[in-house]
Parts: sequence; C-alpha cells; structure tokens
Amino acid sequence: MIGGGGEEATATAPAPAAEGSQPLDWKFAQVFGERTAGEEVQEVDIISAIEFDRTGDHLATGDRGGRVVLFERTDTRDHGGHRRELERMDYSNGRHPEFRYKTEFQSHEPEFDYLKSLEIEEKINKIRWCQAANGALFLLSTNDKTIKFWKVQEKKVKKVCDLNMDLSRAMGNGPVVSSSISASSKSCMANGGCDERSSGYSSIDTSLPSGGLSSLRLPMVVTSHETSLVARCRRIYAHAHDYHINSISNNSDGETFISADDLRINLWNLEISNQSFNIVDVKPANMEDLTEVITSAEFHPTHCNTLAYSSSRGSIRLIDMRQSALCDTHSKLFEEPEVPGTRSFFTEIIASISDIKFAKDGRHILSRDYMTLKLWDINMDRGPVATFQVHEYLRPKLCDLYENDSIFDKFECCLSGDGHRVATGSYSNLFRVFGCSEGSTEATTLEASKNPMRRQVQTPTRPSKSLSTLPRVLRRGADTSGVDANGNAFDFTTKLLHLAWHPTENSIACAASNSLYMYYA
Repeated sequence: MIGGGGEEATATAPAPAAEGSQPLDWKFAQVFGERTAGEEVQEVDIISAIEFDRTGDHLATGDRGGRVVLFERTDTRDHGGHRRELERMDYSNGRHPEFRYKTEFQSHEPEFDYLKSLEIEEKINKIRWCQAANGALFLLSTNDKTIKFWKVQEKKVKKVCDLNMDLSRAMGNGPVVSSSISASSKSCMANGGCDERSSGYSSIDTSLPSGGLSSLRLPMVVTSHETSLVARCRRIYAHAHDYHINSISNNSDGETFISADDLRINLWNLEISNQSFNIVDVKPANMEDLTEVITSAEFHPTHCNTLAYSSSRGSIRLIDMRQSALCDTHSKLFEEPEVPGTRSFFTEIIASISDIKFAKDGRHILSRDYMTLKLWDINMDRGPVATFQVHEYLRPKLCDLYENDSIFDKFECCLSGDGHRVATGSYSNLFRVFGCSEGSTEATTLEASKNPMRRQVQTPTRPSKSLSTLPRVLRRGADTSGVDANGNAFDFTTKLLHLAWHPTENSIACAASNSLYMYYA
C-alpha cells in the first residue's frame, strides 16, 4: 500500500499497523458540475444520493429532480475497452482514478396522493447497485414512496444503409407487391424487424414483376452502425409504505432487498413487485405511545439472514430473520449508556442516528449521529469500540442549530474497503477522515474543492474510547465565536451530507450541492 506522499511503508513495521496508522495524503482527482462564481444553483440539481457499485468501476448519483446520473471509470480499461487490473493502486506517479459521464435518466416524477392530499417529491433518497448480468447494469432507486428497478444496457442502433433494387423502376415494369407490403416494410424498418404476424406478408399480391421470380429481391439491408445506452424500468415497487422511505439495501443472496420507512421494514423479491413481507413493525397501537422511529437499515454484507437498523434514540438493533416471520425481537442491541449529569433538552435529538454502514467483513458497524461517528463491534454490545468527535465544536451552538433546523440534518458515513478508515461530512462543505486502526491518530479535515487541504490544520486527536470512565464529550474551546475546530468560520447553508468510499481503493466521492467531487490518496 502506498502511504502519504507516495512513499512505501517501511518493511520493519507490520503491514496492517503501518497502513492503518499513517495519515493519507489526499489529492483532488475530478469534479463534475462545478459551479462558476456567483452561479445560482437550482434546487432540482442538488445531489441527494451517491453510490459506488461493488467493483468500483461505476458510480451513480441521484438528485432532487428525480434524475439518476451514471459515471464510468476509464483508467482501468485498455484501448479495446477491456478491464485492466495492473497498477490500480499505484497513484504515486501522478495518475489518479478517472471517471467519465456515462448516461442519465429520469427515475422519478413528482406525484400527488389524492387520498391523503400529499405531494410526493421526485427527489432520489437512495440508490443501490444490483448484480450486473449479460453486460447490463441493474440498480434500485427510491423516492419517498416508490422504489424502481432499472436496467441500463447498450443497444445497437439499426439503420437502413442500402436498397437492393430500384423500387420505382420495378413498379414501372409491373406490380411488385400490394400497397400493404410497402407500408409494412416501412414499419419494419422503423421497428428494427417484424415477426410473421405483423409483417403484412399475408396480404402480398401474388403477381410478379415482368422479369419473373428471379428479379424479386429484399427491398433493404439493415446494419448496426453504433450503440446507445438505454435505461429501462423493469419493475416498480409501490404502495407498501405509509411513511417516507429512508433506506433500501440489497441482500447478499442477490434475490431480495429491504426498504425501510419510519415505522416499518419490508422485504421484497426483485422479481415480484406486487407483494412484500413486513418483517419489522415498531408502530404502537396508540401513536401517542411512539417513542422512537427507524432512521436507517442495512443488510449484512455476507449473511443473508441478518440485518441491522438504527433508531432516533441512538440505538442499533441486529435481527435474525430465521427467528420469526415478524422480527419483533432483536438478537442484539447496541447503545451507549448515558453519562450521568449530561442530559439536556437536545440529548435525544443529537443522539438520533442518521446513517449506518456495515464494514466489508461484516464484523463492524459504523453509525453517524449529529455529533459523532461511532464504530461498533457486533460481538461487543456494551458500547462502541471507538467514538470520533465530528461536531463537538458546535455544542455551544445547539440552540441556534435548533432554531434554524440544522440540528436535524442527516449526514451519511462510509468506511474504506480495508476497514482502516472512516469518513463523514460536515458544514462548510467539509468532510473528515479518521483512522480507526489500533494506535491510529489520523483525523484529517478536507474541503470539497479543488484544493482539499486548503483549510487543513493538523489537529490529530485519538478517538475517544466510549468504554472508558471518562465522559465521551471532549470540549475543544467552547466559545461562541462561530469557528470550527480548525479555526475556520462555519457555514450552515453549505453542508456535505452525501459521500461514498470506493470499495477497493482509497478514493472518495462526495457531493457539495450540485457538484460531484472525487479525491484519491
């Protein structure tokens, strides 16, 4: 593994420790949709979802206008378009991962629920890639109410390049065919071919040209000159959620997926769109007794019977679908004990988990609440194994954040493919990368711009261990001057909510408003 500055890790240190403890040198790679100075951003262009596929060769983004945009990696393919594995990880020579625009399509349209008098936004909440097959890409996209299954495939465009005979001359020498064959031929040319029933051959005039049967030839030659990408909606999974969908997640079996709203989690089969099974239901008989809602849900990466979901009270529940059809009880509960004397009006609000992600090995779960990132070991339910302070400098500002609703912002999180690092977004278009290996003190702040290290100040801090007797809150300069931990003024109107880590390399894609920034280390 190449460490910061392009130098190889020393051979005397153990490889895992060296790789996980050395801070990475992050560099700008690409930007799509960069704004010019003073340019006003349209609401529909703001990116609302980002997802790499399992190979990392494709990236999908969704926006508030209901569009899905696909990008394709180019630096891993040779001139013939074949996948190239060599030197994928070596960026010390100035090379970097390169993506190009592939295609886009309109996934969702604005709708109106007349029964509930409710407008349904077209905004894409989540995108999940499915297993590719036969050269086609498959993905799921969802807005607040409806999930769609898309197939994106290259199709050859057929064109008529030549006529085998001069039809006007043939018609002058005698009747060739009835008028129905001409119309049908035009239809066939437009549709790229007709079957026997639609070709019109049954109504052909049996009279022949004066030249006899040998002069009767096919009227055209159809060839394939170019290819175009076509996105087609294969299935629509609708009318299964009374509340807004916040999560979708593919199962490792490749056949099923889950969708979660505030109170329920449903299990779907990809091939069946008119039926789903409710596997989690936290809705009380009396809604006044409601104490928490579901905020995020995800399948285990390798165990098809296991999934986890988080709640607004800061807990994560692990459930086993083999226990019962309706998973009312959890197999494990992960939550951090409240420190005595620290409870306030904002305690439950900032404890709400906005996103959870399984590590690639399935051993750890990463969660994001408003103030922190927490890393959990599924074999240890006493508390998180590590806590990373993200917004501690905002604690004196909680009243202001509550007034302007910023305290309800939902930041996503992600893990590196090797599990050595975690990342999440913040305000002022900043995002933070933490090292989570044993002994690591990496805590890097980057800005979503062409100069990601512009606002970087070296303030590495060890992640606070939640299992210790010390308070989990470490106050850094609790003044109200309106500056972050690095001494920069923060801006609540520019927030980096969505980001994704490449599955096999140290490369991050993040969304700053309508711009997609990509970085590598």
